[in-house]
Amino acid sequence: MEYILTAAEMKKCDETTSLTYGIPSLVLMERAALETVKVILDRYGSDIYVGVVAGCGNNGGDGVAIARILREYGVSAEIHLIGEVKKCSAETRQQLDIAKSLGIPVYFGLDNTIYDVMVDAIFGIGLTREVEGTYREAIMAINESRARVVSVDMPSGIHSDDGSVMGVAVKAELTVTYAYRKLGQVLYPGTQYAGEVVCVPIGIPQEALEERKNGIVTFNRQDLKLPNRNPAGNKGTFGKVLLIAGSKNMGGACQLAALSAFRIGAGMVRVFTAEENRESLLRKVPEVIVSTYHDDGISRLSGEEEIDLQDGLKWADVIAIGPGISTSEKAAYIVEYIMQNNKKPMVLDADALNILAAKQESLQQFEIGRMENNREIVLTPHLGEFARLIKHPVPRLQKDVISYCKSFAKKYCATLVCKDARTYVVKQYKMTYVNTSGNDGMATAGSGDVLTGIIAGLMAQGMAGFEAAVMGTYIHGLAGDYAKEKTSAYYVMAQDMIDSLRYI
Repeated sequence: MEYILTAAEMKKCDETTSLTYGIPSLVLMERAALETVKVILDRYGSDIYVGVVAGCGNNGGDGVAIARILREYGVSAEIHLIGEVKKCSAETRQQLDIAKSLGIPVYFGLDNTIYDVMVDAIFGIGLTREVEGTYREAIMAINESRARVVSVDMPSGIHSDDGSVMGVAVKAELTVTYAYRKLGQVLYPGTQYAGEVVCVPIGIPQEALEERKNGIVTFNRQDLKLPNRNPAGNKGTFGKVLLIAGSKNMGGACQLAALSAFRIGAGMVRVFTAEENRESLLRKVPEVIVSTYHDDGISRLSGEEEIDLQDGLKWADVIAIGPGISTSEKAAYIVEYIMQNNKKPMVLDADALNILAAKQESLQQFEIGRMENNREIVLTPHLGEFARLIKHPVPRLQKDVISYCKSFAKKYCATLVCKDARTYVVKQYKMTYVNTSGNDGMATAGSGDVLTGIIAGLMAQGMAGFEAAVMGTYIHGLAGDYAKEKTSAYYVMAQDMIDSLRYI
């Protein structure tokens, strides 16, 4: 598990390291510069001409120290200071004094951009306002150069907490960041500007990170974990999923979700779907148990259909509802029936969420304090569906998605999986998970149905809702990455993600 820090959390780590553990800021700066030089030399060799563009804050001090250490390795390096010396931090002024005493060229402004490598050390993580004046001109000059660009800690012009571009930003090939990755390097568009991100240690002790219980984390491959399999188990041992999905015009959704639940390890899957889907579903996934209803203009289920649904609820370990069911009156009736009669863990996706958004009194059943039992609930909206659930426009959500997700999770007794270019998994009293697996090839029809099946399949095997949502989201992204590697982002379909589960 990897912690992802906001600017405030990183600054607190720096402060704690210096004040509590007695490691001076200048020592951290020297370590940061040395580690950055190692990365530059490893990547580009020593036969290079380097221009370091330094600001007045401590990020600029890192840059000045980088130029000095590069010259120790025989690299030709120069410094361009953007700003006034009198406005420099104490550490940066000290680094400039050292550089001058060693005869390292220091220029004011950025005229010469004919370098092999340019080191961007203008702002770092401290930027909070739009970039203007000479700073803007310097960033534009860096971007217009033909040099390979390495950013120090954070591409200058990118907001450290949300990844937004503050007017203009450095487009780096490589970003060397310190101690922990920053949220703005993970979120879009910041991740595109950061290029490859290399995180290096600079001497900050782990004890300096205080926000361990409610911070932001992501996963790496070593975090991959699947439910334990009992060698003596049977199909019932590995869980039973009731999937309520598909309408007469959207039969593929139930196929994709059912197949995903099987492929992630669920023992049995029962599908309650429109009659029109029976034949194609059994042809595609013959292992499923199928119950159907007439997808007609009548709002209620027939007596026989309702009995089938009741039997499914009694039989299942987990219920997943929503993929492709439409927002018809009958679909709304089925969702309401499940809300009133199911006490088991469940996953709500797609049209089930749109129905809840239109009928807020049903959504209110999830409010903390109103739950009749402690059943596990997982909601998996994409950003548009989430906007409909909380009655806010998408542009407003995009400015601070994580805060809105946390607010929702605090109000409702549920795990929220908010799907976007980065997917967020949030639950009250849990760390916020930001998913970094996956790619743009997964922005294709049926991708969400696959995720619903994966999460439901993991829950059927005994995973708690939040853990299943986190691991399911991570696995879903890994499957998409495998599919892309085998072909290309243009080629990937939802079925390819399911097929790629075999490699995970």
